[in-house]
This record gives sequence, structure tokens and C-alpha cells, in this order.
Amino acid sequence: MGRTAVLIDGFNLYHGMKKQRGRRHLWLDHVKLASLLRPRDQIVDVRYLTAAVLDDSDAARRQQAYLQALKAQHPSLLTVVEGRYQRKRMSCWSCGANWTSYDEKETDVNIAVALMEIAASAVLDTVLVVSADSDLCPAVRSAQRVAPQLTIVPAFPPHRRSGELRSLLPSAFTIGETKLRQSQLPPVVRDAATGAKFERPAYWQ
Repeated sequence: MGRTAVLIDGFNLYHGMKKQRGRRHLWLDHVKLASLLRPRDQIVDVRYLTAAVLDDSDAARRQQAYLQALKAQHPSLLTVVEGRYQRKRMSCWSCGANWTSYDEKETDVNIAVALMEIAASAVLDTVLVVSADSDLCPAVRSAQRVAPQLTIVPAFPPHRRSGELRSLLPSAFTIGETKLRQSQLPPVVRDAATGAKFERPAYWQ
């Protein structure tokens, strides 16, 4: 049995799941998913890396309820690491239309930093990286140099692929829909410490 950490690229996973089945699987229990993906391992550290929604109050409330539910379900095992979104004004040169776009910042850097911290600590056997972001390749190469004994396994979200990551780490695989369906949080999650309860948003049914 190996000791395993899990690093989850929330943005990458969210859009992969949404493309696959809309909002059906968004109430996802990442610890349960990790246990299904690595059934022989001891999952000791799960980090969910995401960024707070901007300019959409309803989406922000759903996101916060979800993050609170995750932390209540696994208070000693799961950590939420937040980056940020940056607004960017966009313009169409043809018609002159203007709109606001959003770039997620810091998540890939936060994953890279976490990967290097784990490699340097030399106390874990495996890191499961839930992402198909090829920008992580330099960090993977560095981690392999620092800790050649560390096994790094990319788990690609649905409809997400990275040929560069797969070439670097042939153990890469795609997360199947069955595992996502089996890894949902309870419809209502209660915080044992505070008594607060967090319900799956009706919008995500």
C-alpha cells in the first residue's frame, strides 16, 4: 500500500465534466474519487485547486456551498487552495462589440509548487494529478529529478487530453464516467463541528 497525495485542477476537471454530462456530476467528492482511482493506496493528502467565481452571484453561492461541503465532509484530509480570476476586456475588430472575459490565474503554479513540495519532502510514494494541462510538464520534470522514486500519475478529466503529459508519464489515464457517478457527495452534507448543513444546488441536479 502506497501513501498517495492528490492534486486536483478544479477548472480543468469542472469543464471536462460539464462537457461530458452537463451539471450532473459537479457535486463531486474528490476524496472518494481518489480512493476509487487508487484503491490499493492510502490517500493522505487531497488538495482541490480552484478560483473564486467573479461577477455571477448565483454561481458564487453554489461554488461556496460546494467548497464548504467538501471541507465538512473531509475536514482533516481535503484542503481547498484558491487562486483567482482576472477580468480581461475583449473587443471584436470586425463589429466593435466589447465584452469581459475571465482568465484563471495561479492554479497551475499552485499545482507546480505543491508537486515540488511533495517531491522535496520524500515522504510519499505517489502523486495523482487530476489535470490535462501540459503547462505542468516542467514541474513534473523537476519533481522527477528531485525525487526519482516518486510516482506521478496524471488522471485526465473527461474530454481533456495532453499528449505531452502522456509522453512524459505513460501511466496517464482518463477518468471514466462511472467513477464520477460513484463519487458524489451525499445530497446534504453536515458539518460535524458546527452543525451547518450544505445541500446540493438544485441547479446541479
